[in-house]
Amino acid sequence: MKIAIIGRTKTLLNTAKRLLENNHEIALCITCKEAPEYTVTNKDFEQFSLSNNIPFIYTSKINTSNIIERILSVGEIDIGISMNFVNIIQQKVIDLFPLGILNVHAGDLPKYRGNAPIAWALLNKEEKIGLCVHKMIGGELDSGDIIAKTFFSVSLKTKIEEVFQWVELTTPELVILAVNQLSNNPDYFLEKQSKDPMDILRCYPRLPQDGKINWSSDAEDIIRLINVSGKPFSGAFTFLEGEKIIIEDAELFHDDEPWLGIPGQIVKVNANGSIIALTGSRKIQVNQIRLSITEKAFPPSKKIKSVRKRFE
Repeated sequence: MKIAIIGRTKTLLNTAKRLLENNHEIALCITCKEAPEYTVTNKDFEQFSLSNNIPFIYTSKINTSNIIERILSVGEIDIGISMNFVNIIQQKVIDLFPLGILNVHAGDLPKYRGNAPIAWALLNKEEKIGLCVHKMIGGELDSGDIIAKTFFSVSLKTKIEEVFQWVELTTPELVILAVNQLSNNPDYFLEKQSKDPMDILRCYPRLPQDGKINWSSDAEDIIRLINVSGKPFSGAFTFLEGEKIIIEDAELFHDDEPWLGIPGQIVKVNANGSIIALTGSRKIQVNQIRLSITEKAFPPSKKIKSVRKRFE
């Protein structure tokens, strides 16, 4: 099939390459400015397009008449594949492609529509993360028939970087499956998305300041916050005597000690370099910290040597 790729991320670029390897034609590439945490930039998409003689459009304003004219000038394209495009695509653009536009969404639709669905699902104590390829409906967010879907099992120990790695590896083959299904049967769908508002969970953006640890929270909630705020993001953080400390890695700590204390209190410095801190419920063991986003993580005992210290 003739395919337009629309969006950003290394995952989309890898998907485009796999589609070429599977004898599909990339007829158009549309991209825009990358997010700070992305490892692939718009220049990488431009180079990919040049190397494969693919028409290239750099824009965030895909719904304008000027861009629509440029898409039409390429000739008929069977289907679009969208991933992490910066704006919602309108129906007038979707209708340019006979089979519409497929969107790749790392959320178990119709739950987890919107922004940061992986982070919200981990924070919401889900046991699996969904990855869906679905048809887009103009002006709507993550709605439309699901063409392909798969899941990744997660636990309290799962870090968001692990899920992103799974999404990156899984997406190209899932997109190929969806494209092949529609090539064989344009009316194919795996699942109709529910339109019942009670089945839909809208996710809103997370910001770097959302990584601030509230030590009065439950220990498991703090572990989850640490795990979803880490790489490629700026990290879960706290303060120690006014200095910002990024918590890179932590786990629950179990002992039989009855205790009274203030959440955030450091109660033990271990020989292996880790420390034990109190929360609103149980204790956690902090294994690695950083003082900035750019520096390497290190054992907290290199910074914290006394139990007369408290995270703020």
